[in-house]
Amino acid sequence: MNNTEFEIRPIEQGDREEFLAMSRDFYASEAVLNPVPEEHHLRAFEELMKSGVYARCYMLSLNEETAGYALLSLTYSREAGGLTVWIEELYLKERFRGRGAAKIFFSWLEGEIPAARYRLETEEENHRAKKLYRSLGYFPLEYEQFIKGC
Repeated sequence: MNNTEFEIRPIEQGDREEFLAMSRDFYASEAVLNPVPEEHHLRAFEELMKSGVYARCYMLSLNEETAGYALLSLTYSREAGGLTVWIEELYLKERFRGRGAAKIFFSWLEGEIPAARYRLETEEENHRAKKLYRSLGYFPLEYEQFIKGC
């Protein structure tokens, strides 16, 4: 795949149904620990139609066909000394996987949204994703994470 056939653009209102379908598929997959309620999908889309201060979404297309999406969260990290971009979700439809789209996306991300740190999570069993992330210079943190709530 070359960059000329691959497009990355901000999500738009007209992407609602396509995004929701892919989001539901992502949260029904082995890439996540737990599915989320339908309300969370809908609220996520509503948030993405707002300012883009905290969350941004980009639609990924190949030859004008939707291939997937990337959902980012933005935060300031004192530890990193600046902006941290969390790659919350990177979803590619099955037929677009293994064709270099993820590598193109990460290259685009680092060029278009400069940050002190880029951060992501993956399931322990997702060896394919871990191999990709390591090849791009990502490494595991030694932190344990704790959450309260959903």
